[in-house]
Amino acid sequence: MPEPIYLDYAATTPVDPRVLEKMRACLLAEGNFGNPASSTHIFGWRASESVEEARVELAELIGADAREIVWTSGATESDNLAIKGMVEANGKLPAHIITSRIEHKAVIDSCKHLESLGHRVTWLAPDADGLISADAVDSAIGEDTALVSIMSANNEIGTVNDISGIAEVCERRDVPLHVDAAQMVGKLPTDLAAVKVDLMSISAHKFYGPKGIGALYVRRGTTKPHPQIHGGGHEFGLRSGTLATHQIVGMGEAARIARIETSGEAVRLKNLRDEFLQRLLVLDGVRINGSEQHRLPGLVNIAFEQVDGETLINAMTGIAVSNGSACTSASVEPSYVLSELGLADELAFGSVRFSFGRFNQAGDAALAAEEVIRVVRTLRGAGNL
Repeated sequence: MPEPIYLDYAATTPVDPRVLEKMRACLLAEGNFGNPASSTHIFGWRASESVEEARVELAELIGADAREIVWTSGATESDNLAIKGMVEANGKLPAHIITSRIEHKAVIDSCKHLESLGHRVTWLAPDADGLISADAVDSAIGEDTALVSIMSANNEIGTVNDISGIAEVCERRDVPLHVDAAQMVGKLPTDLAAVKVDLMSISAHKFYGPKGIGALYVRRGTTKPHPQIHGGGHEFGLRSGTLATHQIVGMGEAARIARIETSGEAVRLKNLRDEFLQRLLVLDGVRINGSEQHRLPGLVNIAFEQVDGETLINAMTGIAVSNGSACTSASVEPSYVLSELGLADELAFGSVRFSFGRFNQAGDAALAAEEVIRVVRTLRGAGNL
C-alpha cells in the first residue's frame, strides 16, 4: 500500500535534506561535536562559532539583530518565557495581560496559570473571520497592562492577524507585545525592522528544521523577561542549559533556506491550496473556516456538513490530515478555536485541516481532492453522521 500524501505540514514538517547534512556534521567525534560553552579549546570555539552563525541566519530571516535571538527548545518554551517572564519582570501586582481566546495552548495555559496566581487576563474574542483587530487590543489596554500576546497566524484555521496594526497600538500605548509566530516564520515574509514587536516565539520544526529547537526574539531596549530555567546563565542569562549545537545549526540552515525560498514557495503552496479548493466545489455543504483573504498560503480548515471529521480523517487512507492543532487533536471536545468562531458543535466536529508544504508535488492537490470527494460522498450516502 503506498504512503498517503502528507497534508499536515501545520503540525510538523520533515527536515529538509540540506538541513540534515548540516546537522550530521555536528554529531560525531570527527565533526563539530564540542560544547559551545567550552572556551578553553578549539572544539568549543568551533561549536560556538557555528551557534553564532545560526543565530545570524535566523536573525536575517526575521529582520532582527543576532543579539536579539535567544535559543529555546521550541515555541512552547518561548511562549512560557515571554509571558511568565515579562509579567515577573514587570513588577506590577497584579499585572494585566491581554491575549485572545484562540491562541495556541502554550499561550492560553500560561495566561491561565498567571490568572491562578492573581493576575488579570483579558480574553479577546475573534471576529467571525477568526481575526483579532488592533482596535480590540487598543480598547482592552489599561494603565496596569503588562503585556499583550497575540499570535501572527492561527495554527488551526491559518488566519493571519494584522500584527503591524497591533504593534502600532502597543507602541503608542507603551505596552510590550509578544507574538507567537510559530506558524508564520518561514512561511510568509517577516520583517521586525519594520514592525515593532517586542518578543516573538519561533519553532524550527514548522519550517523544515529539527524538532526540539526554537527561539525567542527579544527586541533590544525591551525589558528582558525573567528567566524560567535557571542554571549556568547561558543565552544572555535568559535560558540556561547546554546548547544543542546540531539542532541550532539545523535551525540556522532552515532559516537560510527559508530566507531565499519563502516568497516563491508561498506562491506555489497557495496555488496548490486554491486548486484543491476549486476541485471541492462539486460537493455541497462545504465551508471554509476563517478568513479566506487573510490566511497562510498552504493551509485551509474546512467544515463538511453531515460528516463527522474524525470518521472522515480515518476513512481517507490516501491522505494524512488532522482535525486541528496537533496539541489538541486527541480531545473529544470540539475545537475551542472553531467554537469561538461560532460554529455549532456538529460543524466543528465535521471540520478538517489541510496544510500543504514544501515536498508536496504538483498533482497532490488533485489526488487529495479526489480522495476527499470520494469519502465524503460515501459517508453521506451511508448516513454516517
